[in-house]
Amino acid sequence: SDKAKAYLDGRGVDAAIRTQFMIGYAPDGYSALKDALGTDDRRMKLLDRAGLFSKNDRGHVYDKFRDRVMFPIHDRRGRVIAFGGRVLDKDASPKYLNSPETPLFDKGRNLFNAGPARAAAAKAGTVVVAEGYMDVIALAAAGIPNAVAPLGTAITEEQLHLLWRISAEPVVALDGDRAGLSAARR
Repeated sequence: SDKAKAYLDGRGVDAAIRTQFMIGYAPDGYSALKDALGTDDRRMKLLDRAGLFSKNDRGHVYDKFRDRVMFPIHDRRGRVIAFGGRVLDKDASPKYLNSPETPLFDKGRNLFNAGPARAAAAKAGTVVVAEGYMDVIALAAAGIPNAVAPLGTAITEEQLHLLWRISAEPVVALDGDRAGLSAARR
């Protein structure tokens, strides 16, 4: 969408970085995913198990991610296990939405960009822990590819173990606001 492209352009995310991070767009509407992929029963069950649908109180299934810039979340081997979406309407909330926890995705046991950051950290000698997707992407665009981010949570014990497997001395670079300082202390 033009709106998603304008948002990314405004954040300095060029085409190469968009491709590198596989950034996409979830169109506005309640059935865009079903319309694009079809509704055969097996596919619908898989998409539902992957957390890509929500249900209202009457049981109607609709797309979880609507009018959002989409960030695939990969496991350490590079497989997509979940998604994060950044809303484009500045008045809508939540600002960021992650896939729900599924058999493949446990947000407390994964880090955004962990696989690529591991390879880059071996060269750099450290890994940088940033606040979120856009911080990691901005750091990569600035030539710092060894950055990761927790997935909407304070850094968990499991994430700390993962960080220490990536680098013996991670650098924590969270936002200086109240939430960032609180997360760093924890």
